[in-house]
Amino acid sequence: MLKKLTLKSGVNRENTRYTNENGWYESDKVRFRQGTPEKIGGWQRISANTFLGVCRSLWNWVTLLPENLMGVGTNVKFYIENSGTYFDITPIASNYTLSNPFTTNGTTTVLVTDPNGGFTNFGYVIFYGSSAVGGQVIVGEYRLTYVSSTTYNITITGIATAATGGGTVYASYEVAPGPENAVPLNGWGAGGWGTGLWGVGTRTAESIRIWNQNNFGQDLLYGPRGGPLYYWNASIGYQPTTATITIATPAVVTVSGNLTDKTAITFSTTGALPTGLLPGVTYYTRYVSSTTFNLSLTPTGALINTTGSQSGVQSISPRGVLLSSLSGASSVPLTQNYFLISDTSRFVICFGTNDAASTVFNPMLVRWSNQESAVEWYPSATNQAGSLQLSHGSKIVTALQSRKEILIWTDSTLYSLQYLGAPIVWGSTLLGDNVSIAGPNAAAIASDVVYWMGVDKFYKYDGRVQTLRCDLLRYIYNDINLQQVDQIFASTNEGFNEVWFFYCSKNSALIDSYVVYNYTEDKNNGVWYYGSLARTAWIDTGLRSNPIAATYANNLVYHEFGVDDGTYYPATGISSFITSAQFDLDDGNNMSFVWRMLPDLTFRGSTDGTVPSVTMQLLPLKNSGSGYNSPKSVGGVTSDAQESVTATQTYPIDLDTYNGQINIRVRARQMAIKIASTQLGTQWQLGSPRIDLRTDGRR
Repeated sequence: MLKKLTLKSGVNRENTRYTNENGWYESDKVRFRQGTPEKIGGWQRISANTFLGVCRSLWNWVTLLPENLMGVGTNVKFYIENSGTYFDITPIASNYTLSNPFTTNGTTTVLVTDPNGGFTNFGYVIFYGSSAVGGQVIVGEYRLTYVSSTTYNITITGIATAATGGGTVYASYEVAPGPENAVPLNGWGAGGWGTGLWGVGTRTAESIRIWNQNNFGQDLLYGPRGGPLYYWNASIGYQPTTATITIATPAVVTVSGNLTDKTAITFSTTGALPTGLLPGVTYYTRYVSSTTFNLSLTPTGALINTTGSQSGVQSISPRGVLLSSLSGASSVPLTQNYFLISDTSRFVICFGTNDAASTVFNPMLVRWSNQESAVEWYPSATNQAGSLQLSHGSKIVTALQSRKEILIWTDSTLYSLQYLGAPIVWGSTLLGDNVSIAGPNAAAIASDVVYWMGVDKFYKYDGRVQTLRCDLLRYIYNDINLQQVDQIFASTNEGFNEVWFFYCSKNSALIDSYVVYNYTEDKNNGVWYYGSLARTAWIDTGLRSNPIAATYANNLVYHEFGVDDGTYYPATGISSFITSAQFDLDDGNNMSFVWRMLPDLTFRGSTDGTVPSVTMQLLPLKNSGSGYNSPKSVGGVTSDAQESVTATQTYPIDLDTYNGQINIRVRARQMAIKIASTQLGTQWQLGSPRIDLRTDGRR
């Protein structure tokens, strides 16, 4: 008797393997299409270039040139990616002039003394203008290692003899890096007053570094969570520009290109800058002609005046500057936990910030700029800048822009923010209470429905807040590291009608797991599947041909690209599998004997020139709970065996269907089926396999 094995779409682990009869129970790197499982698409790195740190933020936009750019925010740096190259635009936090700061000792380690302090361990510093010390000229960017409040070490490429010096050195410190994962803190002051044992404190964690970013026209607004906003002007470009500088009165800059008026720039050099200019300091262009500019320390301030004249070729560094330093800036937020730019009305909106009249951070405050302005934040009768205070919850976690409204999550509530026009401008509506969200990146929107991961369940919002049925709920939340919930992120893969959620498994401090909700496979509830995959950020953008994700290999990869793992070169095969729940071979107490199988597979999409291959296993049981049988030899004949069947096919002959007959020997009352592949170049989709069986007694 031929038995057709057509199993339900989706993976379900909410009950026992036997209760989920005719369904699927385990999976990895497998999705469902038209009700049957298939291996997911592969991925390919966009280039051999890498960035520093763990990427948590991606944003894609196009400038007026046009250039297709990607903002890449890591815990160490901030980059703009173009055509696979990463350009460092990490903002400068502070600039100091040092005198003979270097102490060398006959090795490549150099002790740097900076009495100003304020630097951060493992941060980055850029030195300009130094003279040789110990036989080495120390210029350029270095990673520093903290020694004391006023000293730190750097490592140079050459060995410097013992000496102290360097002359007049200009030091520019980049915005300090943040943790790549939540770092446990213990001891006095680690928790709130009275929340722990006397003198011990409460175990808490330092938040991970997450950059928020959004484009304002062709320019980019960006800033670290809990930090200020920075502005990057696309007219500067993303790589150093050569400029010939002539100092007279005032300073005149000649550039090989077109910089716009009031563009923020800094200078870098391996030698001394012309008199009156300092490296790392922000200057602003004042238009003279298409290739010449005067310089000012403020966008509308007095021009720089110097005595004497001096010329030299320098480099303009295209780093972002504080939004509050731009022309016309008024009451720009000093810090923000999240921000976005409203598409239709062009407001910059901060969530969790300080108000216009105070420097005190308010985690429940929403503030917005004047319409069509990124810099005008002080409310007046002539503009639409303003703020509102949310009341439910203790902090705003994140926000997301949908087609009709902006959704705001606090740690206990979901709000809707809608544009009402003057004089109220923006108004909030409470959508749901006792609603949680796992982290600032844990929500995504697909087909105008918002999906997000809470701290104990999944939700969706399509005009009303609903709990999202999840067939993997207990499995996911029993195997999640809740201390690392800020790492959780969600994104879409619209080409396959999927919402992906990435998280850290229970014993991992790194993202290593994912769960997928497919909202079209089942019209009523959707279906779920899961697996293991290490990603740190994901963007599903219509401006590029494929979804893009960030990896722990410090690179970006195109997903749904080919069929293999192209994180490194050469590519390797992807390990994928899916295992069914248990199903009865026959009703009653009788055993069944399975003697042949017709796999019914398709290998469409496999790489040209490969021999695609999968392994199918029949996993027999005498009864539910007995465990899968292991091979047993009786009189030289193997019976009750766990059979493996390798289905291979030679490309390109008949890739549409593999339905050959394979002889096997298996005895069982119940059975599960497993399909797996690891081979390079293989793509597969399961159809409806059949097994040929006959009744074989009760024992």
